[in-house]
Amino acid sequence: MIAIQDTTKSFEFNFPVPQSVLEPDEFFILIQKLIVALLIGILIGMEREHSRPKSQKVFAGIRTYPLIAMFGFTAALVTSVTDIWMYAVFFLGYAALITTSYVTSAKEGRLGGTSEIASLLVFMLGSLVYWDMILVAATIAVFMMLFLSLKLQLHSFVGKISGEDIFAFLQLAIITVIILPLLPDKNIDPLNVINPRLIWLMVIFVSSISFIGYLLVKYIGKDKGIPLTGFLGGLVSSTAVTFSMAKRSKENEILSSSYTVGVLLASSVMYMRVFIIIALLNSNLALNIILPLTILGLAGFVISYYYSKQLLGNQREEFKLKNPIELKYAVLFGLIFAAVLLASKLAQQYIGTEGIYAVSFLAGLTSVDAIVISAAKLIPHSISMKIAIVTIIIATTSNTIVKMLIAVYWGSKDFKKYVNAGLGILVIISLILFWIYF
Repeated sequence: MIAIQDTTKSFEFNFPVPQSVLEPDEFFILIQKLIVALLIGILIGMEREHSRPKSQKVFAGIRTYPLIAMFGFTAALVTSVTDIWMYAVFFLGYAALITTSYVTSAKEGRLGGTSEIASLLVFMLGSLVYWDMILVAATIAVFMMLFLSLKLQLHSFVGKISGEDIFAFLQLAIITVIILPLLPDKNIDPLNVINPRLIWLMVIFVSSISFIGYLLVKYIGKDKGIPLTGFLGGLVSSTAVTFSMAKRSKENEILSSSYTVGVLLASSVMYMRVFIIIALLNSNLALNIILPLTILGLAGFVISYYYSKQLLGNQREEFKLKNPIELKYAVLFGLIFAAVLLASKLAQQYIGTEGIYAVSFLAGLTSVDAIVISAAKLIPHSISMKIAIVTIIIATTSNTIVKMLIAVYWGSKDFKKYVNAGLGILVIISLILFWIYF
């Protein structure tokens, strides 16, 4: 305490006295954290200096970013022995310096503030490291490196995004951020199986998988050949792929063999998609059903490979798949899922196991996802592991039969012949698996 005596009043200033000597362990830990902060600054500095054109002056590079990280680290250190407001002084002073630099660069025609924002983040990352949030700082640094180093790829990706894609993403955000919190998290039906929030979570889950598959088709499979597009399209909807390719096979019959391979690949990926959904929802069921799904998936890929040998050259055609994210389809899937849950419970109570199998067959005609999620959620409280496995096999089989009917009704002569032969083999294998597990 320092006291200053005046003739009229007495003033007292209280200064916190920092510990003058650190214990060896504390000092060693402090140096470790400083090295981590410097490494973060070095990594960001290397990326910034490497990515700039040689003729362009860089705002900060391999030397400056480590210093910025050290500045943020030191600011946090000083704050720990003074007052939190000191950190605000350091940060605002540095932010003013960055702002001045940006204004000067903008006047010279160099627009864009990526490096300036990166430098502010590095300052704060240095502080986070001192505050023992090293994992958080490292994670943010990794994401920074990704965004900074993928400049060309990100700009190329944005250039390909359509208004439809943005609207679809907005709808996905709506069903996730706005609708989900409004739904009650409790069962609301007499049978105790309809939980609105759980059902909507499954809607978001399936919609997200479909949306990722759609983006893969659009930005990776586009112009890469019909078979690859079919493979990626299976992550969205193998039924939708079959319907679209069947119609195209009539419009361009010379590509019927390519469309055939595309449909078979999409149908094979369906088993992968089913397994992914199960694995994320019920790991125990995933371990028990991996063998039949693997057999069906591998059989589909072998058949696809066999048919691909009939292709003449690398036949390419731009293939468009409709964006799967629409509110009306999300609501429809939610209703189907709820209906499947309710029907399965009623069938179990009043008909027995055979009733559940009948429900799974009918549900598979419209949506494999709904019955798969229902089976994963009903274990072990309502149905046994054996019933769940057989239920999923029945649903995938009925969905495969639907695709065969689509090929017959909408496909060209060669398309329906090859597709039904290939999918017919999958149906036969499914029936054998049904007999084994039943």
